[in-house]
Amino acid sequence: MIKFNSIPLFVFFLVNTINAQIDFSETHLISNNSFTKMDSTVKAGKYEAITSILIAKDGKLIFEKYYGGNDKTSKHNTRSATKTIATLLTGVAIDKGFIKSEQDKIFDYLKHKVPVQNPDPRKSAITIEDLLTMSSILECDDNNSFSRGNEERMYIIEDWAQFFVNLPIKSYPFGPKPEDSPYGRSMSYCSAGSSAVAEIVQSAVGGKVDDFFKKTLLDPLGIKEYKLDYTPTGTLNTAGGSEYQSRDLLKLIQLCLQNGTWKGQQLISSDWIKKASTPKANAWEGMDYGYLFWLRKYGKNDGVQCFAMAGNGGNKVMAFPELNLTVVLTSTNYGNRNAHNYTDELLNDFIVPVFQ
Repeated sequence: MIKFNSIPLFVFFLVNTINAQIDFSETHLISNNSFTKMDSTVKAGKYEAITSILIAKDGKLIFEKYYGGNDKTSKHNTRSATKTIATLLTGVAIDKGFIKSEQDKIFDYLKHKVPVQNPDPRKSAITIEDLLTMSSILECDDNNSFSRGNEERMYIIEDWAQFFVNLPIKSYPFGPKPEDSPYGRSMSYCSAGSSAVAEIVQSAVGGKVDDFFKKTLLDPLGIKEYKLDYTPTGTLNTAGGSEYQSRDLLKLIQLCLQNGTWKGQQLISSDWIKKASTPKANAWEGMDYGYLFWLRKYGKNDGVQCFAMAGNGGNKVMAFPELNLTVVLTSTNYGNRNAHNYTDELLNDFIVPVFQ
């Protein structure tokens, strides 16, 4: 039996499924052989540029370490991990009646973004859900340098939303068509689509989407120290790039683990969190995709299911509902081909097995 400070694991972690917030009291920080070995291995540089590791169990912070000169006050650019903010904002906008449903057509809200290139009547059928699942009919693939919608082509254009709607209709030469794919969707990773969600929400709420974000999520969560990133036209960048402290990233994913509740308030409906964190498309073998959430298993044997925000460099912000566990892994291993392998190894070898 694994023990923490001589207290048996099953006694120390009495499951509390109704948490109002995260308890950041240092009295809950624990150590065991697995965590000690992980800490020393990270310090030795095996995983290169890991910057923080935070673990919360049953709503209590139990492990918190910073590396590479970082500390609690450091802000981390987790790149595309913050794409999931677009999902949270969409859910809140639906809850408040600004958007009827994720099945709404995007041009109900992007009437000011008429496709001036590659006009096609089929574009009128694109839904918000298509963007949240990265499975629209527009030719957009960040993993294909030849793709017309590749994010590198978007970044040099001022109006990112217009860039997205101007894309041509794609064919399916290298993979199954939607009707032949799991869940009936063919996914291709598309930063332009996730960026366009911010403009959709902004149009729906009739005000700046960053103000909406602050009022409905950041302020109630007590998230005060951050650096938001914006598109060239001044819209909140929901393709990634905003910077947050690790504890605040933990708050965001804990909110989702708690089905949208925080300090007795329902900030996002539980129905939306359930929709967002269940499979809607298949990314590749062993990896499904929800509404801008990655879905897979980690740990030993058959593993434990999680839903996660993830970004370049191996950045991961994760919830394991079965274990009532949340994890934040930040890194600056940008462009490193092993980056996600590094944080996967931390999860599989040092973190998740402790709780299985």
